[in-house]
Amino acid sequence: MTVDRLPAFRVAPPRRRLLDRALARPSLVAVLGLVIVLVLFGLRTPDLLTPAGLGGVLDAAALLGIGGVAVGLLMVGGHFDLSIGTVTLGSAVLTALLAGPAGWGIWPALATSLAAALAVGLVNGWLVVRTGLPSFLATLATALVLQGTTLSGVPLVAGAPRISGLDEAPGWSSASAVFGATAEVGGGTFPVSLLWWLAVTAGAGWLLWRTRFGNEVLAMGGSRRAARELGVPVRRTTLVLYALTATAGWLLGTLALVPAASVGATPALVSAIDYVVVAVIGGCLLTGGQGSMAGAAVGALLYAAAREGVELAGWDPRWSQALLGVVLLVALLVGGVVRARLRAAPRS
Repeated sequence: MTVDRLPAFRVAPPRRRLLDRALARPSLVAVLGLVIVLVLFGLRTPDLLTPAGLGGVLDAAALLGIGGVAVGLLMVGGHFDLSIGTVTLGSAVLTALLAGPAGWGIWPALATSLAAALAVGLVNGWLVVRTGLPSFLATLATALVLQGTTLSGVPLVAGAPRISGLDEAPGWSSASAVFGATAEVGGGTFPVSLLWWLAVTAGAGWLLWRTRFGNEVLAMGGSRRAARELGVPVRRTTLVLYALTATAGWLLGTLALVPAASVGATPALVSAIDYVVVAVIGGCLLTGGQGSMAGAAVGALLYAAAREGVELAGWDPRWSQALLGVVLLVALLVGGVVRARLRAAPRS
């Protein structure tokens, strides 16, 4: 008489289960990095944690966060955009030219520059879907053309490398309330860009995880071929993603232009590489298919806190780059482990 043996079930040890949960959330790297940076510089330079210090950190983090979230959403779909920095500069310059030398009202100028930014985004998307070029090369070419045109054209049109005096344009007070307002809290100055940052992060997170479009982005980032076979409109989704990134570039340009009431024909305000770094630190995989919009926002906060902390500590500013490089390397290593686990996971 034989006795059937029951299958043996292996129970993962608590440490292994904790590791699996941590690796399921690559954005945890940004959270841990932020805690370490705040403790490190908070002990050395207490001014970092004062309202004035936090105001400076959040001011820088807001612009980084808006760009990082937009680029992160695009990366989840398996693409890159290296032109967002030049779209930021170009849209701000176009708004300034229309509201300054051309004598337009600020709102028509902003609407026109938004349309121009969307056109650049659609051109980027069209180049990627129609030619099959790698997205980072196609958008790099667009960035070079746009930046060269902007830097060379402004002195010719405006007669000077900087356009100022924009606060005299019709409608400027209302635009300033929307894009340039600040609030004083406890001795710290907090700009309205923080609200835009929160809105962009919440909107992108909702779009990615609560809508059909988000499912299409995740599927496309996992495998374009498989997504296409499942009926995902890959071309349309790609065009929308690039249009959203261009819109974020326009918003960044507007948030930089309106408070200063001027803009100069200088290289891009923030490098697109900074946004990629923020998104990767926040848990967006370079290969696409996974990412966290809240993680990208925390990555921007970490980036800004490291730079502000180094500055307040009186260190050489290049130390912030070294610190961020270490955090980026850790994020890349964690992302590599996550990719390996995703490939090894059984598919139904």
